[in-house]
Amino acid sequence: MTSEIRIDGDRLWDSLMEMAKIGATEKGGVCRLALTDVDKAARDLFVRWCEEAGCAVTIDRMGNIFGRREGKDPSLPPVMTGSHIDSQPTGGKFDGIYGVLSGLEVIRALNDAGAETQAAIEVSAWTNEEGSRFAPAMVSSGVFAGVFDLEYGLSRADLDGKTMGEELKRIGYAGEAPVGKPVKAFFEAHIEQGPILEAEERTIGVVTDAQGQRWYECTFTGQEAHAGPTPMKTRRDALVGAARVIDAVNRIGLEHAPLACATVGLVQVTPNSRNTIPGKVFFAIDLRHPDDATLSRMDAQVRAVIAETAETLKLEVALEEIWYSPPVPFDPECVAAVRRAAEANGLSHRDIVSGAGHDACYISRVAPTAMVFIPCEDGISHNEIENATAEDLAAGCNVLLHALIEQAGTAGG
Repeated sequence: MTSEIRIDGDRLWDSLMEMAKIGATEKGGVCRLALTDVDKAARDLFVRWCEEAGCAVTIDRMGNIFGRREGKDPSLPPVMTGSHIDSQPTGGKFDGIYGVLSGLEVIRALNDAGAETQAAIEVSAWTNEEGSRFAPAMVSSGVFAGVFDLEYGLSRADLDGKTMGEELKRIGYAGEAPVGKPVKAFFEAHIEQGPILEAEERTIGVVTDAQGQRWYECTFTGQEAHAGPTPMKTRRDALVGAARVIDAVNRIGLEHAPLACATVGLVQVTPNSRNTIPGKVFFAIDLRHPDDATLSRMDAQVRAVIAETAETLKLEVALEEIWYSPPVPFDPECVAAVRRAAEANGLSHRDIVSGAGHDACYISRVAPTAMVFIPCEDGISHNEIENATAEDLAAGCNVLLHALIEQAGTAGG
């Protein structure tokens, strides 16, 4: 009976801890920026594990990796699961990789049970989900879903001017498979990255929606000058302009609380000298809200304050919205499959909206999609101290297993 199949929680934990050694940081986290040598090492390990589990591995032109466990009917589109291997510069050892290795553990558990599904089950690892090294985030799942074209994806460059296409070739992951294919359903397991499940003592978050996001890059240009002889009233200080906008972005987020989030997380000051008035400041803005109309109002407010600041301080301004991802409602039947799996496993659960973006958001445009959340300690993520319990990790993986089996169908019926 497939309903009696369970994953091996110890094996899942051991795999997560082994992967966490790649790019490990002193505080217990990881630094695996996309398409670096450490990302390559992690990819190599994942591919080896997939092959050892009997999967056929393919890599597409964006470097997305797919490990396929064939079903009884190879003509059916696969049921897919997965997430990402890359991390933030000071990332945790569960964000993203939990979804990848949960998918692999599902395949291992099916192998252990000798179970056959009607449709194939594939585990995926999507390139550059974080958007930390190459902006925007989720670019490769976006190419898969047709949101971006291949040329756009491969041409994304890091702050040193190296493109994704160049770096994929350098590390040996510029695959030959076309980007995009039919998918029957997609499920992504992930830590919540917020405090709700832990606070309410719920084991599973049944993700119904993901909030919308807008990312911007802004540059203020003023005039570099000596910090001593230059009178305050005559200065064109680009950093003062950026500081005013940063404060305004925070106030806009608070104004639309509790659902809004507004952040400036990247600032580059030129010439960055203690006794020179900054002549140029580049900074990035991140706005989020589950309601698209509210997100649009936040957009208008940010644009207005940037324009007003530039005029008041006599600064030149360049503003570009580099990414817009609208709010995403997930597929009702896939969401219900997650809920049924949680109930079948006797796990406490609640419906929840994802505050973060995920590859599932783009895949939902081309396949029915849902997500499985588990708690993380104190809701902390994008941080080296990110943590989750082995019990919760196993519980989420068991829910994923049974949702995948339900969608893939069993060979007996």
